[in-house]
Amino acid sequence: MSSVTPFKPGAQRSRHLLPLMAIALIGCLGGCQYESAEVPLPSVSSAATEAGTVPPLPESGHTGRVPLLPENGAINAGTYLVPAAGFTALFEITAPDGWSSPDGDGLAKDDPVHPDEWGVFVGWWPAKYVPTDACAWLDALVEVGPSPQVFVDAMTAQKSTASSRPVEVRLGDYSGFEFDHSVEGNVDFAACDRGKFCIHSDLSNECTRWYSSAAERETYRVVDLNGQRGVIWVVQFHETINPELTKEARAVFDSIVFKSGG
Repeated sequence: MSSVTPFKPGAQRSRHLLPLMAIALIGCLGGCQYESAEVPLPSVSSAATEAGTVPPLPESGHTGRVPLLPENGAINAGTYLVPAAGFTALFEITAPDGWSSPDGDGLAKDDPVHPDEWGVFVGWWPAKYVPTDACAWLDALVEVGPSPQVFVDAMTAQKSTASSRPVEVRLGDYSGFEFDHSVEGNVDFAACDRGKFCIHSDLSNECTRWYSSAAERETYRVVDLNGQRGVIWVVQFHETINPELTKEARAVFDSIVFKSGG
């Protein structure tokens, strides 16, 4: 989950991301069976998919070239190609109406119940450093390197947070891991370093992904892009999010498919 205050475009680029997440996994293609998490997380994704293969992209209805995702502003419903910063492979993502692209490193949608804050978010910006403790993170941001397994190990071992057991998944031409992440216990965010509950960062001396409240929850997918890591996640920022919105966010998250050879 992101440690960030209720999202406002640009507010968390020192990325103030608000967790969104999710619910219902859509039907899966055949593949290796998911093992269900031993301890249910206040999870963003209601459960790991039954099959270890992420559902295919919905039909886009056109035969032309897939357009690049706009870097800013509202987007039209459809399928887009994403050249994410730091990723060694492109991916496609499909979203319905009502979603916006802030800075080209994620898709967000408002919840009418919280009009001044994003309700859900699907993100993919770099995550080079993971603190050993999400609350006491100053001087504890550890560079995790390019290995997906190392990132997963660092996140699931992180103090002050709880994670579900990682399960293997496939996203298009690549394999990876999925797990849920949330706040563990009662944490006073104001008492954390610089008032931030830090999940990960693309900087060594400052946090760029943090949670704004204990209600935030996320689901991560960490993809092995031929030895390089790609990290994507879906966030639910509030406990009172409309279930239909979390279901929609999960569908957007599930639509991501990486393509080998660009």
